[in-house]
Amino acid sequence: MEDPDILLLDEPFNGLDSDGVREMHDYFLSLKEEGKTMILVSHSTEDIDLLCDHVVHIEKGRIVG
Repeated sequence: MEDPDILLLDEPFNGLDSDGVREMHDYFLSLKEEGKTMILVSHSTEDIDLLCDHVVHIEKGRIVG
């Protein structure tokens, strides 16, 4: 897992305290600046707004937006 082309992140902030969340936000933002591709699954609109360029909403197994 050294320098992967794509990162798949499924709720990566669950279980972290506020300092841990901030550190991970900073880390993911630095990867984003490097041009890394990340696919993020999250229920947190704050995380999505901060980290994502493109958003797909899924409801009941279907893409809705």
